[in-house]
Amino acid sequence: MEHDGRSPDGSDGERRTDDAERRVGDAERRPGAARSAHPSIDPEVPHSARIWNHWLGGKDNYAADRAAGDKVRAVYPAIVDVARQSRLFLGRAVRHLVAEEGVTQFLDVGTGLPTADNTHEVAQRLAPRSRIVYVDNDPLVLVHARALLTSTPEGACAYIDADARDPERILARAADTLDFTRPVALMMLGILGSIWDDGEAMAVRDHLVDALPPGSHLVLEDGTGAVDPDAAADAEHVRAEAGDPYKLRSPEGLAEFFHGLKLLDPGVVAVSRWRPDPNPWGTPPEVTAYGGVAAKP
Repeated sequence: MEHDGRSPDGSDGERRTDDAERRVGDAERRPGAARSAHPSIDPEVPHSARIWNHWLGGKDNYAADRAAGDKVRAVYPAIVDVARQSRLFLGRAVRHLVAEEGVTQFLDVGTGLPTADNTHEVAQRLAPRSRIVYVDNDPLVLVHARALLTSTPEGACAYIDADARDPERILARAADTLDFTRPVALMMLGILGSIWDDGEAMAVRDHLVDALPPGSHLVLEDGTGAVDPDAAADAEHVRAEAGDPYKLRSPEGLAEFFHGLKLLDPGVVAVSRWRPDPNPWGTPPEVTAYGGVAAKP
């Protein structure tokens, strides 16, 4: 699903999110429906997935999300480039894993709202039998995912309502779709910044990676204070004040999350410079989001 620009008053976006909220309510009222740990959408509280959607030019967000996102963009205009380059990095990483490493199973934690070239679309374009599990804790994300992220007949897509801090639940539910005796690509894009404590973030990563068999891969990307530390610090402060705290780690700090794995070239770099596609404008500009791809021996 590719979103175009929103009308100036945001009315289209409000209608779409209101419709989604009604669908969540309808699902919860069905007899026998499982109760979610996050049973309702609160339009007054900003959520990182919807803020990210706003930065990408999408419509699936509320006024509170747009206000929070605009405050960050006011002090850090480069955040829009970060959002776009992060999506392009996802596509290149998935294409490499399918085409060069033979990976056809993906566990995408912190999915965010659907946009262009989602994980399953990129993977199934190359290998229609690919199986993908999406994980998010925003009911709006799950509503859109179930409606729009449809699999090929040969493959599978599943959606889990879970917080990244609950890896045990994620793995238990993912096992319904993924075969953990075969390589799996663990996608953790823009998710660790929402886990402020370094030890907790590493514990989540370790729990998930430890469950993967040899031949699996970790694709990790997150914001850093590189390139423009002062502006990044201002953005971090604004997000915290808006109720969407996000920790910016150093590139060296992000590299620690690849411990025990074999990093693929070019290592942990700005996502815009991770195996960029050829273009007539030369080397793409550096952005503050850094990431990499690593294999589990």
